[in-house]
Amino acid sequence: MGKLFGTDGVRGMANMGNMTAEQALEIGRAVAYVCKEYHKEKETRPRIVIGKDTRLSGYMLENALTAGVCSMGVDVLLLGPLPTPGVAFITQDMRADAGIVISASHNPYHDNGIKIFSRTGYKLPDAEEEQMEKLIAGRKLRDVRSTEDDIGKAKRIDDAVGRYIVFCKNTFPENLTLDGMKVALDCANGAAYKVAPTIFAELGAAVTAIHVSPNGMNINDNCGSQHTGDLKAKVLAVKADVGLAFDGDADRLIVVDETGTELSGDQIMAICAVHYKKKGLLKNNEIVATVMSNFGFLSAMKELGIGVAITPVGDRYVLERMIKDDAVLGGEASGHVIFHNHHSTGDGIIAALQLLAIMRETGKPLSKLAKVMKVFPQRLINFDVAKKPPLEELPEIQKAVKKAEAELGDKGRVLIRYSGTQPMCRVMVEGPTDEITNRLAEQLTAVVKKCIG
Repeated sequence: MGKLFGTDGVRGMANMGNMTAEQALEIGRAVAYVCKEYHKEKETRPRIVIGKDTRLSGYMLENALTAGVCSMGVDVLLLGPLPTPGVAFITQDMRADAGIVISASHNPYHDNGIKIFSRTGYKLPDAEEEQMEKLIAGRKLRDVRSTEDDIGKAKRIDDAVGRYIVFCKNTFPENLTLDGMKVALDCANGAAYKVAPTIFAELGAAVTAIHVSPNGMNINDNCGSQHTGDLKAKVLAVKADVGLAFDGDADRLIVVDETGTELSGDQIMAICAVHYKKKGLLKNNEIVATVMSNFGFLSAMKELGIGVAITPVGDRYVLERMIKDDAVLGGEASGHVIFHNHHSTGDGIIAALQLLAIMRETGKPLSKLAKVMKVFPQRLINFDVAKKPPLEELPEIQKAVKKAEAELGDKGRVLIRYSGTQPMCRVMVEGPTDEITNRLAEQLTAVVKKCIG
């Protein structure tokens, strides 16, 4: 068996490869086995929370995971559709031993994924994922399954949505409301379709919500954080103060200001970092970002005297560094923003609430707040690959990168990397002008495609 867990759990096309019901059953068994090992000293039976987004294949995988967990003598608490950060919260809140999310985040509906949270609401470390991979690859799990009255039970938790709504609202300052603010939401026909409109409306906003009618196959379909065209149009049509776009599992946020201009995760982080610093909330004067953050973000933070720690791509790596450095704010340009003073994982709804609180406290429109940083021209080219040979071992690519970097000097940068969740290579160039940026990105892409084949 090849490596099962990627940078964000297990992911692939539903009912194929690692995303079959058979594999989900084995993953359920492995998670349950590890939980039982940690639970040995307790007299009660271990419990595992399972939540999902709105994909058609979620039913199949939910039942398979449940069967695997129960076959090991562990109980299951079923949440139904709920944002990934909501599952992390419920896992903690109900003192469960683990939480499992069935979601492929921003991917199309035909993909799905499985990611796992520990009892503390944090994603599993690499060592525990490797332990589970070994268990699945071996035969041990088949020899220790439960029988008779030791077989686990499953039940639905009806108030999970309500619990999560209260949790999110409690991250918004008590002395503020959203009264009089017009908020447009794009819920991507995903896991936030119920909770997000409720949260913002209950805080006083006049909410206009789009893409809140999931049918199992329209999740992320030309909507949500990856496709903001509909949201931009809606913001302008209803004269909204802000537009908020979530992805399929609502752990990321992309924002549209009142002029219809899209703001990235970098811009959200920059606005929040400046505000946190002014209020004395930016612990250790540091924010954590990834190698994909815009060059303009890094320049702005340097000018403002805010330290930036850089990690590989993946919100798990951002969070690991935040914990290590005791930082409260971090995230990715793609819209994963982590407020560690509020949650153990990235949460699109909580990130939106913090941003709206800043708009309320400062009295400034989002377009003005966004002027804290200048976005450098960026070109990102994604293309599918059949194999992923180490890029550093391909001399022609390294030579082309050095040539491009020499041309850019200190006015841009080059980043070439494979996706951690898809069979894809990404070529990113940032530079001083659109012409230079596009030209170098296309030249480098041609070289990479030639070398990889």
